[in-house]
Amino acid sequence: MNQNNLEFEHVEKYLEKEAIVLDVRTEEEYNEGHVKNSLHIVLDDLEYEIDQLKTLQKPIITCCRSGARSERAKDLLLENDIDVINGGPWQNVESYL
Repeated sequence: MNQNNLEFEHVEKYLEKEAIVLDVRTEEEYNEGHVKNSLHIVLDDLEYEIDQLKTLQKPIITCCRSGARSERAKDLLLENDIDVINGGPWQNVESYL
């Protein structure tokens, strides 16, 4: 799996695998706009939701406003053996839908 920002190119492949889009922005940011049907877990709460995400048994595409928080989320999920890529800004992920 590619471990850098070139992962953005793999968003389409992950969507074909029925990946879950995980938005890790704040509640306020999420309410201003987000990918339709995305799962919303604020980055600060993500570590407490790992087990829930594992039960979904699907790959994950993380997203946020710029790609920085989604990169941190990706790293945390990778440490917990979850198939994940960083989709970068949520608008980037949305452009593939």
